[in-house]
Amino acid sequence: MKRKIYEKLIQWKQQSAGQTALLLDGARRVGKSYIAEAFAKAEYKSYLLVDFNRVSKEITDLFVNYLNDLDLFFMYLSNFYNTKLHERETLIIFDEVQLFPKARAAIKYLVADGRYDYLETGSLMSIKKSTQDILIPSEERHLRMYPLDFEEFLWALGNETLMDFIKMRFEDRKPLGQALHRKAMDYFRQYLIVGGMPQAVESYTQSRDFDKVDQVKRNILELYRADIVKHARGYEMKVEQIFDDIPAQLQTHDKKFRLSSLKKEARFRDYEDALFWLSDAMIINSCYNSSSPDIGLKLNMNRMTLKCYMADTGLLISHAFDENGLVSEEIYKKLLFDKLEVNKGMIVENIVAQMLTASGHKLYFYANASRSDAQSRMEINFLIAKNKISTRHNISPIEVKSGKNYTLTSLRKFHKKYAKQLHTPYVLHTNDFKEEDGIIYLPLYMTPLL
Repeated sequence: MKRKIYEKLIQWKQQSAGQTALLLDGARRVGKSYIAEAFAKAEYKSYLLVDFNRVSKEITDLFVNYLNDLDLFFMYLSNFYNTKLHERETLIIFDEVQLFPKARAAIKYLVADGRYDYLETGSLMSIKKSTQDILIPSEERHLRMYPLDFEEFLWALGNETLMDFIKMRFEDRKPLGQALHRKAMDYFRQYLIVGGMPQAVESYTQSRDFDKVDQVKRNILELYRADIVKHARGYEMKVEQIFDDIPAQLQTHDKKFRLSSLKKEARFRDYEDALFWLSDAMIINSCYNSSSPDIGLKLNMNRMTLKCYMADTGLLISHAFDENGLVSEEIYKKLLFDKLEVNKGMIVENIVAQMLTASGHKLYFYANASRSDAQSRMEINFLIAKNKISTRHNISPIEVKSGKNYTLTSLRKFHKKYAKQLHTPYVLHTNDFKEEDGIIYLPLYMTPLL
């Protein structure tokens, strides 16, 4: 599948010229190993892939015994994998490098040697187990990989032109028109159901069978559960509790994650490591409450008030309807024809969080539950900052609407209170583009362009 991250890999190769290694970080089954090997095959004379998920002790011992003699190190490596190494024309891939941190630490010496390029892939790169007893190399550049975005999904379905037209209309601030908007929303609803995990998208492109796609997604969810048991040792039960409770928490009116639903009188510090684990595994996208729409959203962040979105909305749907006794095909049919009444707001807000994250935004929302001042009582789904910061008007509030009929009470109160700090207010909805009373209304499929 065509992925945008491929261009970033090429840029790294050209700009780095062997001066840095690249660490490709992402959730399991997001396509890291596939894209790394595809890049190696196309852009290098030879490549060597060391998969630490099934590597032999002979190879791991090389990192312990031969880093002081890299000539021998490379000779053993070359012969073990039966691959000829070419100076400045070979890529060495360390796959699932978090499973053997010493290989990651060795990057410092391998990059300094300068003979070959190095690409690492992994997940859970920040947890203690993955960094214990090693010095993290400063020669390492990070690149995060996400599920397929909407444009990549269109490419996978054989549509190379629709997103270009959507971009043009966004820049011109004009609607697509009834026929093309309907077509774009049809594609978008398919994206909503299937999600962006490469295996699920591949299954859909080959079969157009939602039941088969659903089975692929459930297999990925089971893999995540197995990872939790294996890698979150010491707090795996807390991680599982949070993971299992995400759909129920997103169904609540304000979608804020309440630890009290997991355990009476639960404290944030008791679950902090578990939340961090899920975020570091890139299974969830965390969205924090920012108490003021200033330039530094992070400076005003309340890390104890957050929302937990699933990193992939297709996985969320399979996760949410896992134990309800509902036929998945019926759910998918209702989503496809925009007939699902319950849970739709949860699903639509989740996909917006997913698209904003993939576009490089950190996720923040605004909430004030004042009981004494009605004018201060409001909630804004997302806040994003402008690319180029100025002295005023830097933050855009975003309201997400999944239905046809809605009010904008909070957005209007928010705009009135913080007018000097705000840039453009947006409403993301299922209708076409329009601009009215200083608010820009965008169809949901334009979210990645913000």
